[in-house]
Amino acid sequence: MVHGDSNNMKNHSIRPGKPFLDTEGKRIQAHGGSIFFDAETETYYLYGENKEFSVPGSGIWTWGVRAYASRDFYNWEDKGLIVEPVLDDPLSPFNPRTACLDRPHILFNQKTEKYVCWMKIMHRDDNRRQTVTIAVADSFLGPYSIVQSGVSPLGMNAGDFDLVDDENGKAYYYFERVHSELICAELTADYTDVTDVCSHHFPHPYPPFVREAPAHFKRNGLHYLITSGTTGYFPNRSEVAVSESWHGPFTVLGDPHPGDPTGTSFHSQISSVFKMPGKKNLYVALADRWMPNAMEIPAAFCEEVFEGFFSGRVPLSEGEHFRESLIRKYGLQGYRSILVQNDTDTSVADYVWLPLRFEEPAPQHPNGMIFIDWLDEWRIEDYS
Repeated sequence: MVHGDSNNMKNHSIRPGKPFLDTEGKRIQAHGGSIFFDAETETYYLYGENKEFSVPGSGIWTWGVRAYASRDFYNWEDKGLIVEPVLDDPLSPFNPRTACLDRPHILFNQKTEKYVCWMKIMHRDDNRRQTVTIAVADSFLGPYSIVQSGVSPLGMNAGDFDLVDDENGKAYYYFERVHSELICAELTADYTDVTDVCSHHFPHPYPPFVREAPAHFKRNGLHYLITSGTTGYFPNRSEVAVSESWHGPFTVLGDPHPGDPTGTSFHSQISSVFKMPGKKNLYVALADRWMPNAMEIPAAFCEEVFEGFFSGRVPLSEGEHFRESLIRKYGLQGYRSILVQNDTDTSVADYVWLPLRFEEPAPQHPNGMIFIDWLDEWRIEDYS
């Protein structure tokens, strides 16, 4: 990503897929991340899941939420954990041994003057149960105090999500109803709960077809959603959709990565889209390359595995044989520890930050189109 070193060399560009280092030369740990821009201080804050201890055998999914600050978008200073792990309470949603914290999103509420952080929590005692924890703080860097935990929005299992607000201070919560569909729910005035106003989008019967990891942004009055399929840490094709309103209906435009023959979104999963302040048309897709050491695993293998298991086509009693047959079919015996034992080292996950390219409506794309092109290196200064 941004190229850095331990000698505090200043960075002047973005290099997608390269090791992303902070000003001290350490790997940046802000996965499933977003960027918050403080206009008053002209400071960018990058924040996300701290994966520094998420190595094979550790049993650690996330070790709190870490934040970084930058004045130029290229050089990031570690500001520490803004949500810290809780080790002495097995019931805490922040206990890394009993719960899996995922994809934090933070909004500033103008009315309450509070920073509101929503976090997805996967429960180890029941891996089918996914809830939300909401915490608030007086400053972006915390400390954050829980106001609600164990929340099932609208009585639903809540998966990956995005949290967005409009110019009038109204906020919206786009989330995956786990293994089913996407929901857009309006938030209460203080941003700490959902209301009953919601809409349903992109229904699918099971993974890998269900859409997750929604990333919302607005441009020229239109609402866009970029989503991924559901194949865990294994990358797949992204999909972009557009609507004239928050609640749709959304029209699917297609895969924004036509230049990627692997069908893996350049081996990454987009977590959010950041509109660069002061730039009319610079929108940056922030993505994680969760498994940089396993990029040879094809998307077709993952899709076949997930479809077989979740469709019910493959009985549980035959699951091991089914998976082994696919490992042999695709010649992936060297990746058995990842594919069978789930020994994924996300502590070395990389980042793929790329600008969006917009195509206005044309006969081939009557609703316009968004493209994400691969760039080995790019600079903010090259965009208007």
